[in-house]
Amino acid sequence: MNIVFMGTPEFALPTLEKLIASGHSVIAVVTQPDRPKGRGQGLTASPIKILARKSGIDVLQPEKAGAGEFIETLRDLAPDLIVVVAYGQILKSEVLQIPRLFCMNLHSSLLPKYRGAAPINRAIIEGEKETGVTTMKMDSGMDTGDILLVRKTEIADSDNAQTLHDRLAEIGASLALETIQQLEAQTLTPVPQDDDKATYAPKLKKEDGLIHWEKDAVSLRNLVRGLEPWPGAFTFFQSKRLRLCAVETILGEDGDTPGEVARITDHGIEVGTGRGRLVITQLQPEGKKRMSAKSFLAGHKMLKGNRLDASSTPCTSNTH
Repeated sequence: MNIVFMGTPEFALPTLEKLIASGHSVIAVVTQPDRPKGRGQGLTASPIKILARKSGIDVLQPEKAGAGEFIETLRDLAPDLIVVVAYGQILKSEVLQIPRLFCMNLHSSLLPKYRGAAPINRAIIEGEKETGVTTMKMDSGMDTGDILLVRKTEIADSDNAQTLHDRLAEIGASLALETIQQLEAQTLTPVPQDDDKATYAPKLKKEDGLIHWEKDAVSLRNLVRGLEPWPGAFTFFQSKRLRLCAVETILGEDGDTPGEVARITDHGIEVGTGRGRLVITQLQPEGKKRMSAKSFLAGHKMLKGNRLDASSTPCTSNTH
């Protein structure tokens, strides 16, 4: 098949790599324009652009995928199939109608659950025990197209968003290739999604990481795992932002107060929550690198009874 591949971040890399290594012809790659990045804010190419260039594949980077000139360029390419993996723009119906077959999307959830921009993060945050990847026949909705193939994987208790991301990227690449093989063999049967079972995974914002200590310890641990490495879960200690990088949960005790340091050990900082204790084992102080709780305590005075706050301006009243 002549395939146009549309993708941008690292999640899309394994799929493009497998397509290039297969017998299919990737006739062009479409990716987001180079963006400013890093301290110098220099323009940086997407991971997909870098791979495409190394592989000698033509790269298209429209600012808007709905622009008339870009659509005409796609039509001239006359692809059999367009494969979309985390491209980053919603495609208009004019684009969806271009390939001889259809546009196929690889989505990192078990659709119709977690439609939207952040399915990996949201599945962990919500405490799901399994997730997966889905290939679907794209339509004009947000991840609403007919399902082609699905592959599941367990969410391990040790997983965070990065480890799950990496695993799903590899599983998804294999599933995308299998979908194309079945498409050629004419053994695919698209299945409409049940909209009544749909849930959504909206784009993450930095403020989503704020720890509300009145929640239970398990939910807070899921939040930390689901937001690692970005945007990160955080609280405030002595008006300074404190990012929580790795945490555990243990049973609480009578007298624990949400957000109050209950005990300090060489292993971690135990903090009261709405139910149970959250044990901070790895953290990142404002303006510093991540470190173990033990290293943090060597350079910061933190005592039992100190408060971790949901605000950079901690309350000082006796009732707080």
